[in-house]
Amino acid sequence: MRIISGHWRSRTLKTPKGDTTRPTADRTREALFSMLISRIGSFEDLRILDLFAGSGALGLEALSRGGAHCSFVEQDPSALKALENNIETLNTKDKAHIKPSSVLTLGKAPHPFDIIFLDPPYQTGAATIALEKLKRCNWISPTAWISVETERNEQISPKGYTVENERNIGKAKITLLRPIIAH
Repeated sequence: MRIISGHWRSRTLKTPKGDTTRPTADRTREALFSMLISRIGSFEDLRILDLFAGSGALGLEALSRGGAHCSFVEQDPSALKALENNIETLNTKDKAHIKPSSVLTLGKAPHPFDIIFLDPPYQTGAATIALEKLKRCNWISPTAWISVETERNEQISPKGYTVENERNIGKAKITLLRPIIAH
């Protein structure tokens, strides 16, 4: 696995050993970032949240493209080790924060995030549960873009979000969401 674009373009990333995590394929990440760039223009100065982070490929890609800071949430010990190694190898400890816990046990947000990546285990319903929790605990800025990767045939239906786009890429589906702002 490698960084696709930006400051660390072509740098390789370590992935966790075993099969408890499923890294987002390069092709899927490339499509996702193309979808986001066409909507936001740039990652400059944005706060990124990478949930079910695994190796951190999504958050690190966003940092490589100019993101201001990324918080990574992961609980698997093997994935945490790969994530820590990738952050150290890219020398970006000042822009990265690792929260070694379950996404589902997060409390109140330290601040809202502009870009949120969710890549939960397929067919678990964890994405919908996590999105409801994030909204309730103020993790999502009113102008946030949220990417959820699921299995191609998996449906998500979180309340309080608008689906902006869905794209099937191989076995995966990327769904881009925006929060619905109550007036």
